[in-house]
Amino acid sequence: MDHILKSLEEQKVDPGLLQSIAQFRQRYPVEEGLKRRINVPALPYYGRETFEMAAAALLQGENILLTGTKATGKNILAENLAYVFGRPSWNISFHVNMDSSALIGTDTFRNNEVQLRTGPVYDCAVGGGFGIFDEVNMAKNDAVSVLHATLDYRRILDVPGYDKIELHEAARFIGTMNYGYAGTRELNEALVSRFLVIEMPAPTEETLAYILTSLFPDFKKEGLEQVSGLFLDLQTKANNNEISTKPLDLRGLIGALKTVRAGLAPRLAIRMGIVNKSFDLFERELVEDIVMTRIPASWTPADIFA
Repeated sequence: MDHILKSLEEQKVDPGLLQSIAQFRQRYPVEEGLKRRINVPALPYYGRETFEMAAAALLQGENILLTGTKATGKNILAENLAYVFGRPSWNISFHVNMDSSALIGTDTFRNNEVQLRTGPVYDCAVGGGFGIFDEVNMAKNDAVSVLHATLDYRRILDVPGYDKIELHEAARFIGTMNYGYAGTRELNEALVSRFLVIEMPAPTEETLAYILTSLFPDFKKEGLEQVSGLFLDLQTKANNNEISTKPLDLRGLIGALKTVRAGLAPRLAIRMGIVNKSFDLFERELVEDIVMTRIPASWTPADIFA
């Protein structure tokens, strides 16, 4: 946890808040069998104010909903929170086949008798983990009914055909949602009222520099400026509705930089990670023009990394 906590201290996160988190970890030790579910984040979350809001809410027993546009670090923050709080985590992605039985559990025949094969929400509730509801605004009505019960202030989960269980005192749930994705819809008021909502800020030049140098410590200054500038240019174009958010892909940019490190020409790498995410020919040409202004065709990996 050293590098994560060190990052929070460098960002001047409230020391009293960090002390309260440390006390939370001591108060709720994790069972030995669940320690394998404590995942180490790939990189620290950068954003003092947002982290403090989320941590304060979780310390008070609240569930939080992280909203915002693409590439704002919602999942990175969720992973960092679970890790800093020392909790096992369950990542639950909502899709067309995710229903109440997939969340809570379903009957199965084992040892010559019918038993409950528990789902991730059940396991998280009993184990005192952090449940991360990814793209919660894609949940079907059947799944939403489970969320209503799980997130309710009574903290009781009723398992049909079995018994009701009380949520572990350390159990928390973090929802994430993007705007405008295919298959998404408005959350109803009853569900939203069960969360404290945090609007995630868009990446800035400072944020991008922090993320990219954390992943690639040997980034050259000019290379970092141009790659960060490229992403910010795309972000501005997307905000002005000149392009879609498809090429605004931080994961794709990071993947492209990994291939540059492997020896691929930067322009080719950016084409895979950014440009080709647009399947509309006109938009792809626009994105290619933006890339040309930032990444010269003559650049080699040595222009990006030391």
